Amino acid sequence: MKRAALLMTICAGWLAAGQAWASGPVLVELFTAQGCSSCVEANAMIAHLADRPGVVALTWSVDYWDYLGWKDTFAQPEFADRQRAYDKRFGLRDVYTPQVIVDGAAQNSGDPAAVDRLIRAARRAPRKHLDMEMREDGRIAVGSGDRPPGGGEVWLIRFDPREQDVVVKAGDNRGATIPHRDVVRQLTRLGGWSGRPVSFKLPEPSEDGLTTLIVVQGDHGGRVLGLLETDPSAAKAAAQNR
Repeated sequence: MKRAALLMTICAGWLAAGQAWASGPVLVELFTAQGCSSCVEANAMIAHLADRPGVVALTWSVDYWDYLGWKDTFAQPEFADRQRAYDKRFGLRDVYTPQVIVDGAAQNSGDPAAVDRLIRAARRAPRKHLDMEMREDGRIAVGSGDRPPGGGEVWLIRFDPREQDVVVKAGDNRGATIPHRDVVRQLTRLGGWSGRPVSFKLPEPSEDGLTTLIVVQGDHGGRVLGLLETDPSAAKAAAQNR
């Protein structure tokens, strides 16, 4: 009941979501921490967005609040590095949580109405279709397209699509139950992309049951250019066929 009430409160100001999108799904990335006292509602918002058509929502747990007394159970140092690359691109002096990045093009502190506006703006923004596919030989193929200024890069992201609750036992959120959805568990830079066709081998999944997402975006935290999402069984089969 408390979870349902929280989600209703968070989503009360949202407009009805469209069922289709013109230029591919929008990538929404939340940088959060279990030790962040102001992140609980943002986590719940991402859990709701994960079911929204035309949106791929990710939860990135960062470790720089661990010193407050609770070590985040999902955090990895490279996740905070990804956030720092974004914030450098946006001209921000420091990283913070909660922070939401939409399509690598805009950021917000997690206000639901503002995030909704950014998603709608991302859907309206022009984006040329970028061919991407998982081949039978276990490689990810990225087609040709316009090279972004400064070049592009291809990332492998694997996340757990389940909803998970974590009971925090120390720090500012001691005693609180923090909801999580689409928690990133694995991040690998596959290589650069110059606008010409290229393919990459996939690393082995770090654990079973993860969804694989391939993201092509501008170098050093640039705008998202293309996404390819595969189910856990396809990703595992591709890795075994290398």
